[in-house]
Amino acid sequence: MFLDLSSIPVTVTLCKRFIIAKIRGEHYRDYGVNKYDDIGTGFGHFGVAVEDVMKTVDLIKAKGGKVTREPGPVKGGSTIIAFVEDPDGYKFELLERGPTPEPLCQVMLRVGDLDRSINFYKKAYGMELLRKRDDPEYKYTIAMMGYGPEGKNAVLELTYNYGVKEYDKGNGYAQIVIRPDDVYKTAEAIKVCGGKITLEPGPLPGIDTKITVCVDPDGWKSAFVDNVDFLKELE
Repeated sequence: MFLDLSSIPVTVTLCKRFIIAKIRGEHYRDYGVNKYDDIGTGFGHFGVAVEDVMKTVDLIKAKGGKVTREPGPVKGGSTIIAFVEDPDGYKFELLERGPTPEPLCQVMLRVGDLDRSINFYKKAYGMELLRKRDDPEYKYTIAMMGYGPEGKNAVLELTYNYGVKEYDKGNGYAQIVIRPDDVYKTAEAIKVCGGKITLEPGPLPGIDTKITVCVDPDGWKSAFVDNVDFLKELE
């Protein structure tokens, strides 16, 4: 049931219809790094859609998993959720939904300035602000960003905790990957919006897939892979 994230970092692929979690293999390893075991304080959780949260939680318990929030409705709504942890402490939110071919549907990252992040992801990445919710009791605000409705598309949950401006990124979470139609135009938009390009757009040696890589104002990394090239790799 659980992903073993103790020795390899996670890459999450975000596109307009679905989200795919990829565990980076040997050819993605960083030389000299033998273990990726520092979650940090900035990464929140992955969201996984399941048809029956209660049944899934029972299975996790039977396998020795840790449940940190028992199944129940989300605050202010009717969706049944639960939270669990894998053996290395990575958190997963289980969301009760209908059948889906892509159950990994959400990534939560903490940011130091929510309005800045919303504007950046809208203008640089072309995402929509799907909803925003403030919780004064627990002193946090969330913004759901994505390319379509939450129930049918992968989303990025940005969380701002009152008064917290910076977080430790750790070394276990790697990046999200987004598939634009033109990585060159994407890189230009990112620069205009204040993002830092860490890999200029162009083809990767050996496979000719065009990519560009950047970090947002909080230092969260995103890779942009040419959509046509990406689909060719799957053939």
